[in-house]
Amino acid sequence: MPLLDVGVAMRRSVLHWWPDTRQERQNTLKGLLFVSPWILGFLLFTIYPILSSLYYSLTLYDIIHPPQWIGLTNYRDLFLRDPMFRLVIGNTLFFVVIGVPAGLTTAFLLANLLNNSVKFRPLFRTIFFIPSITPVVATAMVWVWVYNTHYGVINSFLASRGLSVIPWLSDPKLAKPSLIIINCWAQGSAIVIFLAALQDVPRHLYDAAMVDGANWWQRFWHVTIPMCTPAVLFVMITGLIGTFQSFTLPWLLTGGGPNNATEVYALYLYRNAFRFFKMGYASSLAWVLFVMIVIFTTLIFRTSARWVYYGGQAE
Repeated sequence: MPLLDVGVAMRRSVLHWWPDTRQERQNTLKGLLFVSPWILGFLLFTIYPILSSLYYSLTLYDIIHPPQWIGLTNYRDLFLRDPMFRLVIGNTLFFVVIGVPAGLTTAFLLANLLNNSVKFRPLFRTIFFIPSITPVVATAMVWVWVYNTHYGVINSFLASRGLSVIPWLSDPKLAKPSLIIINCWAQGSAIVIFLAALQDVPRHLYDAAMVDGANWWQRFWHVTIPMCTPAVLFVMITGLIGTFQSFTLPWLLTGGGPNNATEVYALYLYRNAFRFFKMGYASSLAWVLFVMIVIFTTLIFRTSARWVYYGGQAE
């Protein structure tokens, strides 16, 4: 009987979804017809590739020959037999753990500076936003020149003062921090988000804090930061997802070197797929990356209730 009740309920829900009158059915069909290009595109270019990659991750596939089913062998080789995979994970986590907080902090501090009443404030806001809309290839070419050990801007200045040049991109210890600096420089989008959050902070909270004798640091720590935590959460999540998938800058600036110091996850996935033609192995890499992003994002969301404050919530 319970199964019968469930079936009846399902039929009723389907019948309730489908319109009763002829005019309503025609309107529904017209609506489905209008959105059919998006539905077809979603099925062909999103759902089908996702399911295909899951299937290929369980096969031995090199594009030329038909895929051969091998089960979980690719995943076993990833975690147990591939030393490069552990190196790549370490490099990627370095960028996530160090780069994301560094970029977020830089953007938040710059947004606070640009939120003050200073002369030429619109000009400064434009200057700080431009790097985020500059093509990544152009950004890479500029920073190749800035970091160059012979004629780069920084090293030319150091050499003119008789100081030693800094091998920014050719030293394995400096390559990752050098890329993180570029990431901090290109935080224009996050700055705009933080500016919007700062302008929504109620002025009366600052006035009440000043009446209570709070100095500028106390107002910043106890008023500004808590009221901006929803924006911080958003920037942190988007930055984490983007950093896990970072590809263009490491590829153009270092190619994964020196000595695999900047061989990040997306680079390794690309090499396996389009250089070694190990499509099945690359698909398993993609699914492991997806799982890692889901885990980190879930952890952040689960812990956000402890530190994210929404202005309308009860005290």
